[in-house]
Amino acid sequence: MEKGDHREAAPAFICRVKSLLVNSGMRKVLLVILLILSALVVPAQDLMNLDSLLRLLPDAREDSNRVLLYIRIGQQYEGNNPQLAADYYRSAGILSRKIGYTEGELKYIANYTYILNTRGLFDSSLLLNLQAVDIARRSGDKVGLAKALVNTGTSYRELSQYGNAVAYYEQGRSLLEELGNEVYLAQAYDYLQLLYMKMHQFNKGAELGEKALVLFRRPGSNPLMLIPALNNIGMNYTGLKQYSKALERFRESLALSEQVGDHYMELTVLLNLSDLEIQQGRYPPARPYLEKALVLSREMEAYESELICVKGLSFIALSGGDIELSERLLNEALDLSFKYNIRSQRTALYTHYSNIAYAKHDMRNGELYATMSSQMNDSLMNEGIARTTVELEQKYAAERKQNQIIRLESEKKEQQFTIARKNTLNAVLIAGAVVLVVLMALLYRNYRQKQKIQVQRIIELEAEKQLAATEAVLKGEELERTRLARDLHDGLGGMLSGIKYSLNNMKGNLIMTPENAQAFERSVDMLDSSIKEMRRVAHNMMPEALVKFGLDEALKDFCNDINQSGALKVNYQSIGLAGREIEQTMSITIYRIVQELINNTMKHAAATNAIVQVTMSGGQLSVTVEDDGKGFDTTILSGVKGIGWSNIQNRVEFLKGRMDVNSAEGKGTSVLIEIGLQP
Repeated sequence: MEKGDHREAAPAFICRVKSLLVNSGMRKVLLVILLILSALVVPAQDLMNLDSLLRLLPDAREDSNRVLLYIRIGQQYEGNNPQLAADYYRSAGILSRKIGYTEGELKYIANYTYILNTRGLFDSSLLLNLQAVDIARRSGDKVGLAKALVNTGTSYRELSQYGNAVAYYEQGRSLLEELGNEVYLAQAYDYLQLLYMKMHQFNKGAELGEKALVLFRRPGSNPLMLIPALNNIGMNYTGLKQYSKALERFRESLALSEQVGDHYMELTVLLNLSDLEIQQGRYPPARPYLEKALVLSREMEAYESELICVKGLSFIALSGGDIELSERLLNEALDLSFKYNIRSQRTALYTHYSNIAYAKHDMRNGELYATMSSQMNDSLMNEGIARTTVELEQKYAAERKQNQIIRLESEKKEQQFTIARKNTLNAVLIAGAVVLVVLMALLYRNYRQKQKIQVQRIIELEAEKQLAATEAVLKGEELERTRLARDLHDGLGGMLSGIKYSLNNMKGNLIMTPENAQAFERSVDMLDSSIKEMRRVAHNMMPEALVKFGLDEALKDFCNDINQSGALKVNYQSIGLAGREIEQTMSITIYRIVQELINNTMKHAAATNAIVQVTMSGGQLSVTVEDDGKGFDTTILSGVKGIGWSNIQNRVEFLKGRMDVNSAEGKGTSVLIEIGLQP
């Protein structure tokens, strides 16, 4: 099994293959050659926590961690429920492809092909392993590629395509040597001892197997990897007929298999132990191993293992003289070979039939079954020769195709070089054209921008000129008002006061009738009212308080005068103006705006109360004038041609201020003016 979790930093296994090999002498059982070289190592205690893993699954997100969770759950079920393990592995593969998780795809194939191998489905396993090689090459994963190469070599070996198997094994071994990790080295030793055992070089196999055991027994190594290594070296010692050493290794492997619940390895070792006893001529001790192995093989649907167990029990029954039981078991084994197309076992089965016939003194059937065994052996040999022939033809075709590919690739590279050179030239020309277009666009944009700036400057100059003209008009107007106010006050006012003084003197020197005296007094009173009106007009044209004491005092006096006249009750409020000096032109302009707004209120609003509020805060001065009059529709302001409203607008524009008028029928009027103060 691929006992792994990508989050741990331990090295890993590569190939997980279980195969059934039985020699032509029927009694040589080499069951489940297991070379484990796949993902990352997980401590044995982690494999016992299935319930915890299943509880994590419902809340797991669809990412790489869920893929690894599927893999680990599948590994828990491998030994006792391979079908469920396969389902979890397939789920891992589907999710890995969905999220583009390459490592997960490789783990899925390594684990799923393990299940296929235990069922003898080596063709399907080969297709998946070839996919893994392609995936690993494209992703640049050397470790994953080494694993996939060895797995593919094993698939070819189980299909008896030994030439391809050697080629893939050698590629995998070369990559593993580059990694220089002791765990990989131990696994490589284990793989090589299997290879030498297959070649019947048992001494070399046992030597490499002992080296593997030394590394697998070191602290920190994965104990699960020790199980197959012990089994494999046991088979090498069996080939050397060193039965005591083989028995010692098999028993240790069996104990560890039972401890971790690995039923496949348990089945492997049980069959090898039974074979060990049979080779020594000790048939009764072999029976318990075969009977237990038969139960396990049926539970796990390991059909070839089941056939071998039944055949072995038949052989033991014959050796004990129970011909009827032996023949009945042999019939069951033959039925299994036809049901699951296990042709490699029929030679041994027909030989056993021949032995039973001879034991029954049935010479005719004995010779018949011996002939059938020989024919089956020849048929299998011919198939092997045919496969070898096909392999050689495929190899020749592949070499020829490879040479053709090399030639085509050379031509393609030359074409690509020519195309690349043309593309480079085209790219240079295109880049030059693009740069030229961009440069022209920038120049045109710069020209347009300069034009816009010039137009904007002209507009600004015209606005400044207009403001200067407005300022000159307003200043001229204020100067004229000041002159007129002074002339009225000092000239006409003085003359009227002199006339009033002369009339008062004349009054004491004249004798008048009561009627004439009353008319004279009325004339003096009218003269006195004219003097007051003249002074009021002069004051309004240029208030002395504005020039002497500033805007705040001037507005306060103005509001007080309105209040005393009784025409309107005005409430004046100022905030932030105390101690603040305002430039005289601005003060006069603001005063005239307020004066005009109050005059409009008295003329048109029919109001009884008004509020004038002047606020200075930060760099801004705001003026608010409100009344409780009859209000009006503000839309008519755009068409108003009156001098008073035009004067207000011109003065606000002169001060570069903003005016907001809010009014409605019967709801009074509110005018807010905001003016920015220059620092």
